[in-house]
Amino acid sequence: MTPETVTTIGQQALWVTMLISAPLLLSALGIGLIIGMFQAATQINEMTLSFIPKLLVLVAALGIAGPWMLQIIMTFTRQLFEQIPTSIS
Repeated sequence: MTPETVTTIGQQALWVTMLISAPLLLSALGIGLIIGMFQAATQINEMTLSFIPKLLVLVAALGIAGPWMLQIIMTFTRQLFEQIPTSIS
């Protein structure tokens, strides 16, 4: 296994990690921004106010993007297993 192969696999792993985490992180960021603007407009400074909406949005995002995320992980894992015979030589 050459250093270039290891670097390529590492880059692919980071890319897959970014793809998998993006839907959840972006949805949490969006709802956090909306709740922050609501709190600023109404001057409600309750820290626990954003917890339940974020939790619900994350559950919904995971329900919507979950199958796609699982497919990405399965494809990446399958490619890694298929590369094992060529990497050993």
